[in-house]
Amino acid sequence: MTDKQGLQWTDAFLLGYEAMDDTHREFVAIVDRLLTCADADLAQAMRDFIVHAEAHFGQEKEWMEQTDFPPRDCHIDDHNAVMDSARQVEDLVRAGEVDIGREFAAELARWFPSHADYLDSALAQWLAKKKLGGVPVVLRRNLNFER
Repeated sequence: MTDKQGLQWTDAFLLGYEAMDDTHREFVAIVDRLLTCADADLAQAMRDFIVHAEAHFGQEKEWMEQTDFPPRDCHIDDHNAVMDSARQVEDLVRAGEVDIGREFAAELARWFPSHADYLDSALAQWLAKKKLGGVPVVLRRNLNFER
């Protein structure tokens, strides 16, 4: 899912809650841009990431609060840690420390799959139960499994 080219969307990231899946597609595209853009474009890519993440994490926080999602504090804390780091890294990138921006982007690419698998999947199931009365059914295509 991560390689020299960046971070690519895969159906392995699907959680079955469409609004969340759509936002996650955007997240993956923005992180991919952080990983692959020209050095001269990295500061703007960081700004774009922060704008996206504020809206993305804010929407999830709103869903958690509106539905009284039990483990919301842990989930919100995870988002807050990412945002704190992103703001610090943005300042450093603007000061010319491009390598730190790339390291941050690589860390986001490592962080996202496990965050989605554990915290976001639980939220997606919770939201689906609240809205639809059952857990989502997720159909994934083109998955490669190691034997």
